[in-house]
Amino acid sequence: MSSLRQEGKDRIIFVTKEDHAAPSNAELVEEDPDDPYEERGLILPSGEINWSCPCLGGMASGPCGTEFKEAFSCFHYSKEEVKGSDCLDQFRSMQGCMQRYPELYPQEDENESREKSSEKDQTSQDSASAETSGANSTSDFQKDSNTTQPNKEGAMES
Repeated sequence: MSSLRQEGKDRIIFVTKEDHAAPSNAELVEEDPDDPYEERGLILPSGEINWSCPCLGGMASGPCGTEFKEAFSCFHYSKEEVKGSDCLDQFRSMQGCMQRYPELYPQEDENESREKSSEKDQTSQDSASAETSGANSTSDFQKDSNTTQPNKEGAMES
C-alpha cells in the first residue's frame, strides 16, 4: 500500500509495485496563480510583463527602472512591422538615464570594442593563413610527386 508524507511545500508519495500495476486514479490539481513557489517567466500567461523576473537582472528596479519599463513595455506591445520601431524616444530616454549612472550601467569603451574587434579579425586571419598554408603545402607536395624524376637506373645502364 502507498504512503504519503508532507515536507514543507512538497508532498511525497511512496508506492508499491502493486500500486503501479493498477491504472492511475490521480486527479490533477489546477495550478494556483498565487502560488509563491511557482516559477514564472518574463511574460505571464495573461501576456503581461513579469517585472520581478530575475531574467531582467534588476533593470526594472534600478534608478532607470521607470525608463526601462517604458521602453521595454513599448517594445513588447509594439504592433509595428519592425517591432519596436515606434519606441525610439523611450529607448533614447533609457539610454540617457543609463549614461547618468555609469557606475551602475558601464558602457563598453570604444577602444575596448575596437580591440575586441581587431582580436577577432586577427584570429580569423590566422585561421585563414593556416588553412591556406596547409593547402599550399599539399599543392607543393602534389607538384613534387607529379614532377618527372630522372631515371637513375637508366643513367647507370648508359
